[in-house]
Amino acid sequence: MNDFYKKILDNNKIWVENQLAIDPEYFKDLSKGQNPPLLWIGCSDSRVPANEIIGAKPGEVFVHRNIANMVVHSDMNMLSVLDYAVNVLKVKHVIVCGHYGCGGVKAAMGNQSIGIIDNWIRHIKDVYRLHEDYLNSFENEEERFNMFVEINVKEQVYDLAKTSIVQGAWRSGQELTLHGWAYGLNSGYVTDLDVNMGNNNELDEVYRLKL
Repeated sequence: MNDFYKKILDNNKIWVENQLAIDPEYFKDLSKGQNPPLLWIGCSDSRVPANEIIGAKPGEVFVHRNIANMVVHSDMNMLSVLDYAVNVLKVKHVIVCGHYGCGGVKAAMGNQSIGIIDNWIRHIKDVYRLHEDYLNSFENEEERFNMFVEINVKEQVYDLAKTSIVQGAWRSGQELTLHGWAYGLNSGYVTDLDVNMGNNNELDEVYRLKL
């Protein structure tokens, strides 16, 4: 057993002991069920831990993560998480959180083949194509990169709003708001990208489902 693996097992024991010292009923209460008000769709990057960023406790955030925080309409994993969060857990908020310096977004700006992930990154490239003229107006590559991160988040929020799951919730009068954030790895702060949707009024008519 290598040192790292042993360390994380020991860390678990220490964490349990610390929690029980604060509240002897902590795990017993946690095991009774979950009622999180928030679904977090974030990047798989190890530097972007959902709970820690917003100071949330276990049980307060339902989480889905993938490369570059994408909402792909054919991704059954993401759709299953979304359906459970919206229709069973009745979350009131869904946050799509990207982050500056995202490797997936950066890869989508170039042409280097990485492997099977190329097929996933193609979805991000589609976002670039939609906004190519605007993004290419930034001569500074870092500024263009940061703007692409933000635009990608906004497009994923719109893609969430297009799903039958979200539109069904809105049609039934369920309280549900979608948000887009960008997280700064070098600061720890999140930026609200001012894309907050509580209905489908901002979608083009072709995407408004009559359920």
